[in-house]
Amino acid sequence: MADFDQELDASGLNCPLPILRAKKALSGLESGQVLHIIATDPGSVKDFEAFAKQTGNELTESREEGGKFHFLIKKA
Repeated sequence: MADFDQELDASGLNCPLPILRAKKALSGLESGQVLHIIATDPGSVKDFEAFAKQTGNELTESREEGGKFHFLIKKA
């Protein structure tokens, strides 16, 4: 079983699209649920850190794997 509730593949999208898509996906989740985002834009690392701080959601994981960036955001 995956350690997230929903997955968002934002590969190939540039800032600010991954954040906008994540915001929309999170709005459909319940508090405590986790969204897994896959992005290819290197700028998304800083973007998601800032996004989590601004929105109060928790960035529980941020890693790079094979040129793709993976983020886990837990909805506040």
